[in-house]
Amino acid sequence: MKRLLVMRHAKSDWSTGVADHDRPLSRRGTRAASAMGRVLARMGQAPDHVISSSAVRAHTTVLLAEDAGGWETTITTTRDLYGTSVETALAVASAAPENAERLMLVGHEPAWGALVNHLSGAAVQVKTTTVVALDCFAHEWTDLPAARAEIAFVLQPRLFTDGEWEGVA
Repeated sequence: MKRLLVMRHAKSDWSTGVADHDRPLSRRGTRAASAMGRVLARMGQAPDHVISSSAVRAHTTVLLAEDAGGWETTITTTRDLYGTSVETALAVASAAPENAERLMLVGHEPAWGALVNHLSGAAVQVKTTTVVALDCFAHEWTDLPAARAEIAFVLQPRLFTDGEWEGVA
């Protein structure tokens, strides 16, 4: 069984006036990305391999999470996950290294909600910086396009960045 971590990029800064692909993270997004990196590390769920959309907000999200969580992972970036479809996301994931037991895809809505639904049959609102962990009934990543999955957990950053959790994650 393989675990697929689907992570949406953190909150971006719309006020910059740059093209969508080049939009940076907001301060809130930076805080949330770092918090999720630490949370996943503390849970023992840091990814073995990450494939990120080439969009600045997605790639920055994973770099912040990796740094804050102290992950020892390989990160690859592809434009294929920017404005992607479920089919393309599955094709990208199916090319992941087979030795990766926990693969993370970092990208965008509405594709991520559709991907979770396709694999699990569940409707999950994938808000910014949300991580959905899917236990996939696949022995190899190449089996993923035809596989089904169960949701192992859904983490949203507001659970770890507000109130009494501030600074804990």
